[in-house]
Amino acid sequence: MIDLIIFLSLLALGYGAGTWAEKRHYRSISERESATINLPAVTLKSVDIPVHKIRSAQLVYGSAVISVDYFKRILASLRNVFGGKIKSYESLLDRARREALLRMKEMAGDATVIVNVRIETAAIGKQSKRKNIGCLEAMAYGTALIVEE
Repeated sequence: MIDLIIFLSLLALGYGAGTWAEKRHYRSISERESATINLPAVTLKSVDIPVHKIRSAQLVYGSAVISVDYFKRILASLRNVFGGKIKSYESLLDRARREALLRMKEMAGDATVIVNVRIETAAIGKQSKRKNIGCLEAMAYGTALIVEE
């Protein structure tokens, strides 16, 4: 009985620490998004900018690999048995995409706009028998344009 109590206590502690780290990461993302709000990143292939006004065009990209903690992975496995929404994987995907976009914007520097933005994701460390995702990579890329005023 004492072993079960220790196991459940460690599970709760690990889950709490993972939740705290995830919230801290979300705060960091929100602060950095506020700082880069003036740099639009659009999926349009072109914008209504005359070609002679474009001073420079450069490929920019950002990549992020984010992992869900072990304890949330255990809870997600239980959710797979019973079905339903797996919130830990949803937040994993959301954080990875947003982080990749932020890193792409950081690479753009003084760009006016980023066009033709694409985001791709890939599971890394997928266990073949259990089908649990170890971590997720998100890559955002686009073309940063510097436009003359």
